[in-house]
Amino acid sequence: MHDDQQLEKETIRKVSLRLIPFLMVCYLFAFIDRGNIGMASLQMNHDLGLSPKMFGFASSLFFFSYFLFEVPSNLALQRFGARKWLARIMITWGLVSACTAFVQGANSLYAIRFILGAAEAGFFPGVLLYLTYWVPAAYRARIVAVFMVAIPAASFISSPVSAMLLQMDGTLGLRGWHWLFLLEGLPTVLLGLVCLAFLTDTPAEAKWLTAPQREWLVRRMDHERGERHASERVSTWKLFRNPVVWGMALVCSCASAAGTVLNVWQPQLLKSFGLTVMQTGLLNSVPYLAASILMIWWGRHSDRTAERRWHTAIPLLLISCGLGATHLSSSLAPVVVMLCMILIGAYSFKGPFWALASGWLATGSAAAGLAAINAVSNLIGGGLMVNVYGWVKEETGSYALALLPLAILSFLSVTVLLYLSRNASAAEAAAPQRRTA
Repeated sequence: MHDDQQLEKETIRKVSLRLIPFLMVCYLFAFIDRGNIGMASLQMNHDLGLSPKMFGFASSLFFFSYFLFEVPSNLALQRFGARKWLARIMITWGLVSACTAFVQGANSLYAIRFILGAAEAGFFPGVLLYLTYWVPAAYRARIVAVFMVAIPAASFISSPVSAMLLQMDGTLGLRGWHWLFLLEGLPTVLLGLVCLAFLTDTPAEAKWLTAPQREWLVRRMDHERGERHASERVSTWKLFRNPVVWGMALVCSCASAAGTVLNVWQPQLLKSFGLTVMQTGLLNSVPYLAASILMIWWGRHSDRTAERRWHTAIPLLLISCGLGATHLSSSLAPVVVMLCMILIGAYSFKGPFWALASGWLATGSAAAGLAAINAVSNLIGGGLMVNVYGWVKEETGSYALALLPLAILSFLSVTVLLYLSRNASAAEAAAPQRRTA
């Protein structure tokens, strides 16, 4: 027994060290490339003549094409293998992101943001699916939380870096925001090429594991797939008719909206307090540092306690409190504290939620199911709420009022989550009775 436990520990450690740091770096650049439009807006909006509504619409177009192409992209990953498909995604989105430097007006910005969403579609659910091939369920929340720390880390790192790149204004005749898109997009292309050589599609092909480690992992993952009815497969149409999938997508949309809206609009919100571009970049990174640290701790705590329901619900409540409190202050320090609350909730939510969601989906429907949840939540959270924020901001001139629709969405998400998890618990309790009947 002791030898088996040691083998398990060594295998999980080797898999984690091999895959997670590299995937984190890839995902970090994904979020840098989709979110750097927020810092670029400090110069770009003036140059292109963008109003808040126009900027919000341009930012949201990424999520509409992301929605359209996400499920097909994840199914393509199953067909072609994770190594080739994830590399394809990274190379194309890196090139498209760099080309944002050449937009000439609102229409060309609209087009490039739509293409960027199509290029990146499938990367996140593809990695989630890929991890279900390699990471046993008991370790998944902490692993996913560590992997997804790349999201807040991307803004923590890119905010001051983007601010410095904006200072290159005039170099070689280019504006600072041109340099920002070029120098943050091209490294992703290189990562895509590295992906082809570095990733392994399945544990059975992992020559970097010892034979006992490889055999243990293959056996463990085959066993878990068997327990989750590996033979059950559903059509995409049937999947989208499943109310549980829609419910999980609505729950996820709250955290998605909070993270996306602040990623796009937070630099402008902070700069409205009279900060310089560099001060804005540095202060913009503070909430993301707090979120990066706490989301890892929260995911590990969820695994240690084997509890998912409240580890998913409590971050949603924290988002609600932070959003509601933004109406109570108009000074900088309290607003930064409230932004920290919102982002800590938005990112601490992710590890427990995706562990919960992947556990509710049968293996046959996991690829399309995870992609569908992520795509719909991004459509609501990014495509819709980023626009709503821009509309309210332009009509009222208030950043606080523009966050109010997010507060309503967060309360609705908590209600739906508790309802779904109660039904799931009841179904699990009834399953042993059906088997023994």
